[in-house]
Amino acid sequence: MKNFALKIQRFLKSEDGPTAVEYAVMLALIVVVCLGAITSIGTEAQGTFQSVANQL
Repeated sequence: MKNFALKIQRFLKSEDGPTAVEYAVMLALIVVVCLGAITSIGTEAQGTFQSVANQL
């Protein structure tokens, strides 16, 4: 148990923890932007396909 506590203490003191959090935040922002772009493109594509279907 003491070994586990020492590992946790070293992890909290190291720079790897904050770096991992920063990468997680960047990844979350990238995912949100991608989902927004995909939704926007999907909506526009649906409108285009509906327009073509109506003309047929």
